[in-house]
Amino acid sequence: MEFKNQDNPTHKVHLEVETCCSWSWLKFSFLAVLCCMVLSPAAAYDPLDPTGNITIKWDVMSWTPDGYVAAVTMNNFQMYRQIISPGWTLGWSWQKKEVIWTMVGAQTTEQGDCSKFKAAIPHCCKKTPTVVDLLPGVPYNQQFTNCCKGGVLASWGQDPTASVSAFQVSVGQAGTSNKTVKLPKNFTLLGPGPGYTCGPAKVVPSTVFLTADRRRKTQALMTWNVTCTYSQFLASKNPSCCVSFSSFYNETIVPCPSCACGCHNKKNCIKSDSKLAHKTGINTPKKDNTPLLQCTHHMCPIRVHWHVKLNYKAYWRVKISITNFNYRMNYTEWTLVAQHPNLNNVTQVFSFDYKPLLPYESINDTGMFYGMKFYNDLLMEAGPSGNVQSEVLLQKDQNTFTFKQGWAFPRRVYFNGDECMLPPPDAYPALPNSAHVNSISIFKMAASLLLILFSICFSLS
Repeated sequence: MEFKNQDNPTHKVHLEVETCCSWSWLKFSFLAVLCCMVLSPAAAYDPLDPTGNITIKWDVMSWTPDGYVAAVTMNNFQMYRQIISPGWTLGWSWQKKEVIWTMVGAQTTEQGDCSKFKAAIPHCCKKTPTVVDLLPGVPYNQQFTNCCKGGVLASWGQDPTASVSAFQVSVGQAGTSNKTVKLPKNFTLLGPGPGYTCGPAKVVPSTVFLTADRRRKTQALMTWNVTCTYSQFLASKNPSCCVSFSSFYNETIVPCPSCACGCHNKKNCIKSDSKLAHKTGINTPKKDNTPLLQCTHHMCPIRVHWHVKLNYKAYWRVKISITNFNYRMNYTEWTLVAQHPNLNNVTQVFSFDYKPLLPYESINDTGMFYGMKFYNDLLMEAGPSGNVQSEVLLQKDQNTFTFKQGWAFPRRVYFNGDECMLPPPDAYPALPNSAHVNSISIFKMAASLLLILFSICFSLS
């Protein structure tokens, strides 16, 4: 009977349709999951810093009659992207009717409606509080460990000790046990502008602490983490920097592409020779961080210039210049990242600090440049002092080294964590035409050979 059913053409068609449908459904499911993974807002990916993120950790340290006291720590694990002034802004939504009784080391921007409280008034009664760091110099009774830096966070690769920010919060009407506490949701992080997307809070093993004498361990009563990742596409539609090229072997200077950072500020820019550039108060920042740019064809706040300066027998030298065209912003603890195949043989870096980045252990082609402390770690606003520069000496790898086909120029350049726009590859400074050079040398050799032959013949005659 089974044999007959298998020979039945109708049964075969039915089996083929079922198989086809199941295979189509499998492919559809796979593509749907893949799209969710790729388009997930909390999973932005940077190929030069694949594990970079900002992790926000909540440690419940003690219970109170109506809630808990938590230490909130923000760790910037991004290798070269920092949070600059005016600093981070953290927000979330409560799941119940929680209120914030007190805060140490930070504050909410609004108190909200606390009219139902008669005796003690909470610090914040909003369903969606917004928290900012305190400024330096606040009284000691308002300070907390790693607080009060105006929300500025250094990158992990540049200064791990300065890449941490923390505050303490006392939450009421929140439950008094691990089972009754509801984790906050809908976390948002501005750093200081848009670009960060935060995932949901997840309960993790409780954090372990060492006492001052390091002889006893204590642990948090409850811990949850929130991971926030950065996407340049969410931060801005246009790049925030551009790159220009030049070399000793070619008179052509390849400028930044026109309107590389968008020309939406073209009407409000100031010419470098204008009297407005020297007007009092021109460098005062705006609350919304609106830039005031110097008029250029690229209209970028930052330009990075890469100049191939000298060529030695076993080494070659590059000059790197960073210019600020924004009159309203200076950059503290700036970072510059370059990807170039010869960065695995950096011999010496002048005027900048340098650290190789190894996102993939087998490939060493990416490095981070940053200013020396108290020397040039501050890039001033646009003007005569609005630039920093250095030179890099690299050793040649005779097996791979060449100046041809744009090899001497970087593949990618990042400033303060944002990728800069490079000129098109066909515009890179090229070597002189080798065919022309070879024809001249062959002509000279032939002429020399003829002269020798004539001289021999003349002497014999």
